[in-house]
Amino acid sequence: MDLGLELLRAPARQHNAIEVTEHRPWPLGGSAWLMGQSWDDLLFAHWRVEADALRRLVPAELELQEHDGSAWLGITPFVLTGLRLRGTLPLPVVSSFPELNVRTYVTAGGKPGIWFFSLDAASRGVVEAARRFYKLPYFHARMGVGCDAAGVEYTSARRDSARPFVFEARYRGTGRAFEPLPGTLEHFLVERYCLYAHDGSRLYRAEIHHPPWRIHAAEAELALNTMPPDGIHVSGEPLCHLASRQDVLIWPLASA
Repeated sequence: MDLGLELLRAPARQHNAIEVTEHRPWPLGGSAWLMGQSWDDLLFAHWRVEADALRRLVPAELELQEHDGSAWLGITPFVLTGLRLRGTLPLPVVSSFPELNVRTYVTAGGKPGIWFFSLDAASRGVVEAARRFYKLPYFHARMGVGCDAAGVEYTSARRDSARPFVFEARYRGTGRAFEPLPGTLEHFLVERYCLYAHDGSRLYRAEIHHPPWRIHAAEAELALNTMPPDGIHVSGEPLCHLASRQDVLIWPLASA
């Protein structure tokens, strides 16, 4: 892959995403988006979790959402590429890095979204900026990603942590890509158009836009996973899906 060419293509792909809006659960807001990103080789790994266990970790202003009789914990490793502010081009090196998120699903004000328990990234600058401007629990981590014919090999270990937060896995997509249908579990887990954050006193929301997800069923071998938040235990094989790429626009953080 020509990384320089990909950097040039990313802004056009991200901008074109705004043309596809029929699938959104609510209309785009009137303000301008702030940031463009692309997410490559993204694994959705999900486990059923007792709602009461997650409820105590989510701000009271948010309603924890359930599907099929349980809440869900998601771990999503991917490679972020084409990071840029609106009106700028992505810069070599600094605009691409691995990221690993731990999340669940919430709603407020009629807008279902994502609550992040943690976001690990290999870029210290992005960690500091996201903590300041998006009030998100980002952490700096040592991360590595390798791709070959057998799939994706992903490793992450959080730096300067009181306990190990480590993720090591190999995964690959299986079967044909598909768009999840409304009402299905897959749609509930992936089709989210905002994120929520809290600074201890106020709830915030950042709008997100992207085309409908096209995902594959996936197989994953998890060699090590200590990413769930304290007090949350996951067991058994996760429900896994893989997305080759998603182009994303993100709006500034605002009061929810």
